[in-house]
Amino acid sequence: MPSVETKDGLSLHVKDMGAGKPVVLIHGWPLTGDMFEYQTVALLEAGFRVITYDRRGFGQSSHPATGYDYDTFADDLAAVLDGCDVQGATLVGFSMGGGEIARYLSRHGAARIARVALVSAVVPYMLKDDSNPNGVDAGTFEEMKAEIRKDRFAFLGDFAKKFYGVGLVSSPVSADLMHWSFMLAVMASPLATMRCVDAFGKTDFRPDLAAFTMPTLIIHGTADNTVPIDVAGRAAAKGIAQAQLIEYEGEPHGLFATAPERLNRDLIGFIA
Repeated sequence: MPSVETKDGLSLHVKDMGAGKPVVLIHGWPLTGDMFEYQTVALLEAGFRVITYDRRGFGQSSHPATGYDYDTFADDLAAVLDGCDVQGATLVGFSMGGGEIARYLSRHGAARIARVALVSAVVPYMLKDDSNPNGVDAGTFEEMKAEIRKDRFAFLGDFAKKFYGVGLVSSPVSADLMHWSFMLAVMASPLATMRCVDAFGKTDFRPDLAAFTMPTLIIHGTADNTVPIDVAGRAAAKGIAQAQLIEYEGEPHGLFATAPERLNRDLIGFIA
């Protein structure tokens, strides 16, 4: 099944591989479902069915002018699960993808879902305000959008360094992997790239946390400078009843590529 149709008539590019217990991998911003290369191979070799898809506006899915909000993203996830006839699934949401899971559960229920994993996820709430004093200042998101509008390509190149924790003396991923990430990111609609900054940066998922009624694994790097662990992973662990938090000491945001073997072991152990 190369695509699934959304309720508003768009096409979502889907890859549905293997057999066994289904695992649905939901990608982060500004990448595509292909970001899960290491996880897809490991899960298939472990005997799972693996489903990835490109969010609307990204990769090979439709690039509309509207619909870049989490109610719509959750409905798109529902279309994927319905279209692929998924039952007893483990949902794995990376970064922005964790928001899809939170809103899907509160909006569509958990009948199809057995387990959830949040990896470097934006849940429960990123924005700094009176109710969230440790959050990220709104000016940070406005600056990101301005830089994307000015020179999206330069922004994506610089963002990848922070994403993977690349510095003057540290280079946890190869230059080629950085180039691959850039290629995935530039496939996105520039409009989607900008509007999703508001979606993941300003959506409050705290009311959705009660919908996590299944075992939930939370994995977050302590050196994540993109989605800080205190405002995200640790806060989510406190707000989700059946949550288990695993902190990856010293790992950056893109730990799916900087610590793939450890992440794969933890995910497979949790699912199995």
